[in-house]
This record gives sequence, structure tokens and C-alpha cells, in this order.
Amino acid sequence: MELKGKRIAVLAEDRYQVLELWYPMIRFREAGAEVTVVGREKGVVHTSGHGIEVTADIGAAEARADDYDAVIVPGGYAPDLMRRNPAMVELVRHAYQQGKVVAAICHAGWMLASAGIVRGKRLTSFHSIKDDMVNAGAIWLDEPVVRDGNIITSRQPEDLPDFCREIIAALTPVRARGEPVGVA
Repeated sequence: MELKGKRIAVLAEDRYQVLELWYPMIRFREAGAEVTVVGREKGVVHTSGHGIEVTADIGAAEARADDYDAVIVPGGYAPDLMRRNPAMVELVRHAYQQGKVVAAICHAGWMLASAGIVRGKRLTSFHSIKDDMVNAGAIWLDEPVVRDGNIITSRQPEDLPDFCREIIAALTPVRARGEPVGVA
């Protein structure tokens, strides 16, 4: 289980993109990570654009970057609501400042811009927010997944396999000779 012992926060807000929240959450749990849904408040049910519900395990005001190895921001239109929540923006900013993995897909680039962490960084996003990313100082690329330091970004649901693989690679310790830890 390549992510055993890792703790990952997945942000949630209404109008989230179903696959962009559930696919990583299930994939990372399958890999052994402890995944926590961070929402507006603990116990709040957030509904996707298709009516699928997810319940927040913890509220953003209580979540601390120190407690996680990665923060994942799914897309849809939820990031436009997330960035209005100062505690969510601070969680993303603090995770980035601590060198934790900060991953965003689709419209989630809005959260990275609001956290002030994109200037001079190579990233991607859904094409409709390219101008927002460039205007925030990012170097925008049209690629399935882009990693620049501890920031990992992807464009859309079709990129989820690449997105998750890159996040797992960023969270997996590697021995000096290049083998993952635990491989004989």
C-alpha cells in the first residue's frame, strides 16, 4: 500500500465535480492513505453539480496544514465557492508554504490563485480559466498533468489517472537507487 501512513485532505464545497472529488478519494484510500473531506463545517453535506452528496469530516476552520501530507482541490464550480472561505484559502496557502503537495484539477486553479501561490509556477487547468491563471502570474501549459515543485495540476476528468499517479509519486518515498521503499 504505497500511501500507508499518509494523510490527505480533499476539499469539498457545493457544485463540486463528482469524478474530481470521488476518484482521487477512492484511489488514495485504496493505496492506504487516510483521506479527510474538508468542507465548510464538520457534518455539512456538499452536493455535486449532479446531486451526489459528500459529507465533510472536518470544517475548514479546524483543519490544519500540519495534519496533512497533501491537500487536493477538486474542480467543478466548487472552487469559486471555496475561495470565498478564508479558512479554505489559508489551508491551501499554508500547505504550500510547508512544502506539502497541493494538487488542483480543472477549475480548482482558482483556489491556487486566491491562495497567492501560482506566480512564476508552471501549471495547467481547464482551458476556460487559462486567462485567470496567466493573469495571476502562472505559466500555463496544455498538458494532462503538470508538476512544479509541490504543486500538481490537471485539466479535466479525463486526466485523473495521470493526476493521481503524479500525486502518489510525489508522496511516495524513494530509495537512493530509485526503488520505492518496501521493494526488495
